[in-house]
Amino acid sequence: MPSKPTCPLSREQLIDRYFLEHRARLIDLAAFLDRIDRAQDEAVADRRVAALLQAIQLLDDGKPERARRILELFSDLTTDPIDKAAGKGAIGVAINRFYDETRA
Repeated sequence: MPSKPTCPLSREQLIDRYFLEHRARLIDLAAFLDRIDRAQDEAVADRRVAALLQAIQLLDDGKPERARRILELFSDLTTDPIDKAAGKGAIGVAINRFYDETRA
């Protein structure tokens, strides 16, 4: 059953208004990944890049609620407190979700 429309704009109006903005963001992301590929140092697995690549796959999987699923992908969904934090600040992805040999 199709979901009830929750946006006051038509699809054409949405695309006309926001396409260029999102096109630019996508090109920026592609450029970021290209810079990582061209970086001077040795290639290492990084959980943040792994999360970005997994999120890109979610964008085109044809399933609904992409934003919610991507937000959950980057989030730590655990509810139990931990004894000690692995670092002082957030890095943008859950610590235990993606393998990162540089921080293991």
